[in-house]
Amino acid sequence: MAKKETINPYSAVGIVAAQSLGEPGTQMTMRTFHYAGVAEHVPTGLPRLIELVDAKKEPKKPLINIYLKSAHSRSEAKAAEFADKIESVHLSEVADVREEMWKKNIVVRIRPEDAKALRVTSAMVEKAVKKAAGALEVEKGEERAFVVKVRKEGDEPVLKSLRKLTGKLGKTLVKGIAGIKKAVVVRDAEGEYFVRASGFNIKEVSAHEEVDASRIYTNNVMEILKVFGIEAARKSLEMEVKQVMDLQNLAVDPRHIMLLTDAMCADGKVKSIGRHGLSGEKAGVLGRAAFEETIKHLVNAAVTAEEDNLVGVTENIIVGQTIPIGTGKIRLRMKAKK
Repeated sequence: MAKKETINPYSAVGIVAAQSLGEPGTQMTMRTFHYAGVAEHVPTGLPRLIELVDAKKEPKKPLINIYLKSAHSRSEAKAAEFADKIESVHLSEVADVREEMWKKNIVVRIRPEDAKALRVTSAMVEKAVKKAAGALEVEKGEERAFVVKVRKEGDEPVLKSLRKLTGKLGKTLVKGIAGIKKAVVVRDAEGEYFVRASGFNIKEVSAHEEVDASRIYTNNVMEILKVFGIEAARKSLEMEVKQVMDLQNLAVDPRHIMLLTDAMCADGKVKSIGRHGLSGEKAGVLGRAAFEETIKHLVNAAVTAEEDNLVGVTENIIVGQTIPIGTGKIRLRMKAKK
């Protein structure tokens, strides 16, 4: 390793990394970046950085890139056909779901124009209605309509179960993969076609034979954690933070970003930076109290007779001691001459 790349023992790498990321973060604009093909603005800059360091369960605008096997990735038509196949369509988008309280029925009537535009057939709607209705009787009504006959179930009144089923029917998936919306075909720099869509659902997307599962990617770090594990989530977090910086033309050493993501993922799960994550779990009482919720931390420590061994930077500054960083960490021992 080159000498200039090494770090001196006991260097304050955490503080330097925090400053290197925090200072450009304050300079970021609130601009949004338009992803080619997807008709939505995806948060970048400060809003996206906050999403990442707060370890949000789901991004405000989740995206998924689905790469296809070579048989499909070279043909735009085949890629478009796959994009159409996975785009989710719910029953309320292609049909009117209406209650007939006096008959204790629910009538599902297909809207022909919407069904044609979304390429949904009558057979697809019938299958979805029967699946949602479960054991209830489903009859074909007048043209393009299906009737669900609701009977009393257990102690629940018929009208209540009628209302619940109406809501359930509207959200029933008729076509595609749950969670995938607005799928479009994008061509990359190498001339390969792939599908970019709003939403995420790695498991179900990967199950399709056209998909190259080894290259599937989503900007939802928690979805990657759930499917691929902590190492993949850490790498994804690193890539996402770096992308935010790059889009704003901010040069940040990747090692600062890696230190941040390592700290967030060190315990095998993705933790946030704030009071509910890393900052709220500092070893010392004074360190936690100096960040947020001061009184709470001090009262809890007093009640439980908690000790503070002054191992951190903040605690030592508060009590006026030399901080245990750099030369402050080194103790000299001398042998006196007899």
